[in-house]
Amino acid sequence: MADEKPALVLHLISGGEPLLFALDPETVPELEKQLHLHLDHGSVEPVTSREGTTILVNFAHVAVAYIDDLQRKGKVFGLH
Repeated sequence: MADEKPALVLHLISGGEPLLFALDPETVPELEKQLHLHLDHGSVEPVTSREGTTILVNFAHVAVAYIDDLQRKGKVFGLH
């Protein structure tokens, strides 16, 4: 699993290209547990990037959010 490069992927309500934020693999399990709550409540939540930067995300402006592995190549959404 050393090759894993987890990222938070945000698709904004306004459209456009998704925003990608590289994550520290140690923070992923907790974020995965809370992500649906952030979207349900439209809350503003801090997310720590792989580099240690804190990013405040306003989930009220996010249509879709998920954590993906940027290391995978040639993927199709929903298929492994």
